[in-house]
Amino acid sequence: MTTVIKAFSALSDQTRMSIVEQLMTEGELAAGDLIEGRGMSGAAISRHLKVLREAGLVRQRVQGTHRLYTVDGHGLRAIADWTISKRAFWEASLDRLDAAITLEDQA
Repeated sequence: MTTVIKAFSALSDQTRMSIVEQLMTEGELAAGDLIEGRGMSGAAISRHLKVLREAGLVRQRVQGTHRLYTVDGHGLRAIADWTISKRAFWEASLDRLDAAITLEDQA
């Protein structure tokens, strides 16, 4: 459960969520490529990447003087597994909500 808590905590920040989404869309990127368009310093992006690494959501590899980042599928799988395990709860809750709204609309 600790892995999922760390992952959700890391993704609760808009910048970190957008970094993960960018890596999912574009694949492996250098840290410098992640700075573009965010109006942040390299140090700020580096701090965000550290949080994502510690949460198990991104991996880093060194190539010469570059730090390359990619999404870590294990971290995302932990989130997906947790979400799927709660599916029955959410479906039942949404069904009850739908029934309550329907009753209210009929009244």
